[in-house]
Amino acid sequence: MKSTGRLTGAPARVARALLEGGPQTAAALAERLDLSTTAVRRHLDALVETGFAEAGERAPYGPAAVDRPRGAGRPAKVFTLTTEGRDAFEQQYDDLAVQALRYLADTAGDDAVDAFARRRVSELEERYGDSLGAAGPEERPELLVAVLNDEGFAASLVDGPGGPAVQICQHHCPVSHVAAEFPALCEAETEAFSRLLGTHVTRLATLAHGDGVCTTLVPRPAGAHHEARPTTSGSITPVPRPATARQEVSP
Repeated sequence: MKSTGRLTGAPARVARALLEGGPQTAAALAERLDLSTTAVRRHLDALVETGFAEAGERAPYGPAAVDRPRGAGRPAKVFTLTTEGRDAFEQQYDDLAVQALRYLADTAGDDAVDAFARRRVSELEERYGDSLGAAGPEERPELLVAVLNDEGFAASLVDGPGGPAVQICQHHCPVSHVAAEFPALCEAETEAFSRLLGTHVTRLATLAHGDGVCTTLVPRPAGAHHEARPTTSGSITPVPRPATARQEVSP
């Protein structure tokens, strides 16, 4: 059974934990939410039945909170939000934003859309550029992840596939639907990451293109030895900005 509605109640808490923490087992979710494993499995079954989540034997991307080794037997299932599940958390007015950018492209051309995309991420650079610039190169990826979490992107930092590199994984993007039609938003964000980190980065995957996560590969400075770990809380003080309302899903 599929659903295109909004998430509410206890299933919404479980789904949000998957959104913010990435793929996880029922046991890991139960510990995170302080619920019984039986209750969490019931809610996960409901999310799978409605098409908001899917289960597999390993995480399709990024870090996964898995059970400790239990000896012989099948591994615990790892649950992941589907595209429909992430859609349930998207900000309102996506259609209006798309229409506005279409109008901008039609009346002022693609260059105007590119300029808008760069202007949008320049605000992030203005708020956090000095803080990241004052940090050492090896510290900046983790600090940027903290920034992205403050901005609502549900980010984590994981080891890259071989070599001295790490990956910044963004499990949520408030503008992914808009970026699907206007990739300039993703391109401008990638360029901003390069400037904030002081190194060239490579975007490997995006939610806007239908991937399970936005993934950016960041090279480590030569000689740096750092164990990447999921980052869930901010540690940087930005320049103050006006508060903006964000849509929340009822617990």
